[in-house]
Amino acid sequence: MTAAPQDAGRADARRNRRKVLAAASQAFDEHGLDISLGAIARQAGVGAGTVYRHFPSKEILLEAVLAQQVDDLVETAQQWAARADPATAFFGFLLDVIETSHGRKHTCDALTAHTSWPRPSLAASARRFRQALDHLLRAAQHAGGVRTDVTTDDVSALTVGCATMRAAHRDQNGGTRMVRLALESLRTPAPVTQGRGFRDTPRTLHTAPRCEECGTRIEARPTGRPARYCGATCRQRAHRRRLGTAGVPDGGRVAATGDVE
Repeated sequence: MTAAPQDAGRADARRNRRKVLAAASQAFDEHGLDISLGAIARQAGVGAGTVYRHFPSKEILLEAVLAQQVDDLVETAQQWAARADPATAFFGFLLDVIETSHGRKHTCDALTAHTSWPRPSLAASARRFRQALDHLLRAAQHAGGVRTDVTTDDVSALTVGCATMRAAHRDQNGGTRMVRLALESLRTPAPVTQGRGFRDTPRTLHTAPRCEECGTRIEARPTGRPARYCGATCRQRAHRRRLGTAGVPDGGRVAATGDVE
């Protein structure tokens, strides 16, 4: 049984639209946004009329390309969620987004630079992307793999920054390493254990007290006021020195050591 001419025509139209979108996405990535619709038509292997029939202007074509690219990322997020544990899916997806954006400088710039062209379909794709990202984030937080004080907006901003850092790095491996280091900041901090030197906080995190007279290290007291001297000898010596500086009685003098003689 053959398909009706009308059905065949619609199938051809959908196929041609996909070809134009794929060609336009590649052309924008490789040549920038100044490439003509005629050049895109030749790259897609269709007539210029076919391109104009689906996309009357380059702005409408650009919006469709961006929406398709975002929808592809939404599908990637769903695939990660279905095949990996929550934390792995979350970080794997972010790495995919950053890597994918690496070769799409021109279209990514268009997302932030252009504000006047119509965006209804792109806005719908952006909402789907945010929902997918939010789902991955919440699942990873619930599993204990991501900090609970992180929001979807935080993750979006960090991802954009990582993509910029990745593109600016001369060495690809070095850029990827920096991206991974930045993403590690999203992980839940490891719990503090007794074996990591955080017991007895005054002794480990602060400078140990020393005798004000001789400089000997003083063992910190668990209670009460901190000691100022290491023992009775230094305490008495300090007392005599204070008396001497206030005025030495009976014609005495202050020796070089600070003791009253």
